[in-house]
Amino acid sequence: MSSERSLLTRSNVILVVGALISPWLLCQVWILTSAGDEPFDEMPTCESTSMNCAHLGGNADFRMEELSLTVNASIEEVQLDLEAYIASNKGDVLVAESGDGAHYVHFVERTSFWRFPDDVVVGLTALDEVTTQIELHSQSRLGQGDLGVNPDRLEGLHAALVA
Repeated sequence: MSSERSLLTRSNVILVVGALISPWLLCQVWILTSAGDEPFDEMPTCESTSMNCAHLGGNADFRMEELSLTVNASIEEVQLDLEAYIASNKGDVLVAESGDGAHYVHFVERTSFWRFPDDVVVGLTALDEVTTQIELHSQSRLGQGDLGVNPDRLEGLHAALVA
């Protein structure tokens, strides 16, 4: 009798847990099928009415406060800081190109819990041996808004590059 009761209790727990996580699992399936990777070959800009995009630099600031676009470090040092940021945020690099004093990276960063993919693009240009200019872009692939995630992400990325 007690083993039957134990099996019923375990079954009930499994059913309750399954019912609780099924919306999350369904959302993950929807995200995987709706938001495939499309690499950006050049720096994108935000549409003037977008609420799921943020941009800093390149005369295209959007949803960002004024932040310095120059870093007092060589492009190699800034690249190392960028690589550390991408690794610490578990970003997936889609495009990485370097040459002629410039570096371009497009990577995907995912929001916590729901795992929505956001495209992040970084452009670095060496102004001289000890100064680098940055341009940053972040946009959500899905939805009409981002709840401030993209501007916050660019502020964090900016802080990591100018530190």
